[in-house]
Amino acid sequence: MTANRTDLLARLDALGIAHKTYEHAPIFTVAEGDGMKDDMPGGHSKNLFLKDKKGQLVLISALAETTIRINRLHGAIGCGRLSFGNPDLLFETLGVRPGSVTAFALMNDPDGKVRFILDAALLQHEIVNFHPLSNDATTALRADDLVRFARDTGHEPLILDLAALAAAEDAAQ
Repeated sequence: MTANRTDLLARLDALGIAHKTYEHAPIFTVAEGDGMKDDMPGGHSKNLFLKDKKGQLVLISALAETTIRINRLHGAIGCGRLSFGNPDLLFETLGVRPGSVTAFALMNDPDGKVRFILDAALLQHEIVNFHPLSNDATTALRADDLVRFARDTGHEPLILDLAALAAAEDAAQ
């Protein structure tokens, strides 16, 4: 059974993780949320659901402003070339639809099929913001509590400096 926002917030409460949820119109892209972010402190995230040719699944949660070179990321994380996972696979694996991809969806992957990559730049913010399994709200929590939540779901995050990785790749070209 796929968890919903109520399930997520109950899990955060059970873990003793303080959180605040802001209601808003549905947001499908980082750019669509630009005006709303002014009233929400902290680092805002973008989240990518990716798959390599061998079927390995990857969820990347990054600072919204971070450049991610998915065509070169595979070398840094030790997998095949990555592309975006299709909407059916996203829903089957993480229980969310496009536009609602979020680190919180890891709670819908109890078998640990998805590798979790976390942008170091996002963790530099005390507060981080993610959709609570749907794109009509944003839930804020402490960055260290996000890591604790991920670990509680059985997903040890691989923390990478994605901006530095992209810059190194740009310099090499």
